[in-house]
Amino acid sequence: MSVETVPKDLRNLRACLLCSLVKTFEQFEMDGCDNCEEYLHMKNNSDAVYDTTSNNFDGLVALMGPEDSWVAKWQRIGTFTKGCYALSVTGRLPPGLVRSLKNKGISYRPRDVALKS
Repeated sequence: MSVETVPKDLRNLRACLLCSLVKTFEQFEMDGCDNCEEYLHMKNNSDAVYDTTSNNFDGLVALMGPEDSWVAKWQRIGTFTKGCYALSVTGRLPPGLVRSLKNKGISYRPRDVALKS
């Protein structure tokens, strides 16, 4: 599949590097991340959206019933809000943000299945 065959409205999708939620850049900037906003502070901050999301991701899972889904458990998204999630997200959170998360007791595991974390 070439880039020309992808509908224009799908080219602007990004995935959160912490939870892998997929939204458009504008949605992240307007509403933040539904799962991670208190840690990543994307709302009304385009720099934070660029730093904490990636446009390079593989696969999509539509999560409708997180509490009953074995796929949600497998993907480590069983406690997250309903929505679309990437199977793998290329990229890492900035080191300063990873330290901040660690200080808050949150373990960061990169969502890139190609990496050994």
